[in-house]
Amino acid sequence: MGFVFAALGLNGLARNQVPVPPRKRAQKLHIAGSTTMGPLLKEIASKYRLMHPEIGVEVALGGSSRGLDDVRSGHAHIAMLSRALAPAERDLYGIPIARDGVGVVVHANNPVRQLSVEELQAIFTGRMREWRDAGGLQDSVYALGGLRDGASSALFARFLRQPLDAFSLNAAVESNIERLAVVASCENAIAYVSVGAAERAISQGVSVRLLPISDVAASTANIRNGSYPICRVLTLASRDAPTGVARSFFAFCLSAQVNGILSAFDFVPYLD
Repeated sequence: MGFVFAALGLNGLARNQVPVPPRKRAQKLHIAGSTTMGPLLKEIASKYRLMHPEIGVEVALGGSSRGLDDVRSGHAHIAMLSRALAPAERDLYGIPIARDGVGVVVHANNPVRQLSVEELQAIFTGRMREWRDAGGLQDSVYALGGLRDGASSALFARFLRQPLDAFSLNAAVESNIERLAVVASCENAIAYVSVGAAERAISQGVSVRLLPISDVAASTANIRNGSYPICRVLTLASRDAPTGVARSFFAFCLSAQVNGILSAFDFVPYLD
């Protein structure tokens, strides 16, 4: 009988307790891809989380191709592509959020002020090995590029009307920051990089200089007005039309709330 009373007592206590609502399950958003877009998306994600603290956002780098692979395989919800979707990728859902350009940088002490498209072709395919052949000093050219499957490499090769297989580089370096650091430490180096990344580095005192392309200065202003010839869009892509958290994040990236972040990284809002 005591056991029955005890059981009834416990049941009564349970009935009188205020029910505790279940904890809201934390949500995760995985983003992967372009090294050019990585720092930008990390800042956007930080601002997004101030409004949605229950959502964790992870941004992984590795290049535009990796982003596509991760989205297609389901390892990421969103891919960062520093280019537009290709015709063969139109099964994906993509939105452009900004514009950027690819520029050519040399060391600030390099006397060469301009290179023609033909000279750039010769340098990056290995047919021009000495700076004196372009009006510079008697130093060997040290040519740097991005990874072969990177969007910057594809855009630059298309501008030079050369297949990527024709490129002959001294080194392939994944990130813009690393390429800029090498050029700043090596007076005979040359590299193609994001214009926005180069402008930021120069404003911070890094010893590099952007060369004009086809007589047009490599600058954010000229990307904005459409006169700069090596330009691209920065795109976010998902496997299907986004829903839930991914949809919310896409909408945030298209809103005016991120324009200040885009400007801070010297990118031009796509709808500017």
